[in-house]
Amino acid sequence: MASGIRVLIIDDNEDAAHLLAMFVSALGHVSQVANNGPSGLQLAETFHPEIVFLDLGMPGMSGFEVAPQLRLIAGLERTFIAALTGWNDAKTRNRVVECGFDKHLTKPASIEHIQDILAAHGGQA
Repeated sequence: MASGIRVLIIDDNEDAAHLLAMFVSALGHVSQVANNGPSGLQLAETFHPEIVFLDLGMPGMSGFEVAPQLRLIAGLERTFIAALTGWNDAKTRNRVVECGFDKHLTKPASIEHIQDILAAHGGQA
């Protein structure tokens, strides 16, 4: 098992989620993927991620709904949660802050932004 940090990717775009997971894993971290909000919350309870990359525009349960629920899971109160979205307007950015995200990334997120987040949380750059 990799000794890196635990990263959870929650995104309904399966290809994008798995590509990000492969990149994170290639850097020596442990990644898991969920393709909707409810399964992401369920996985977070057992996986205990240190970082979550969370899509906002998912059907059923949006990232805006998932982020506050993640904060209610014991041990995840301080987990770093990054919004990963195509939306970059002021209203979205304000709502991201209100919902408890730590960072707003616009898709496609740059490799440098992902590496910076990993490095800031004890990972390799």
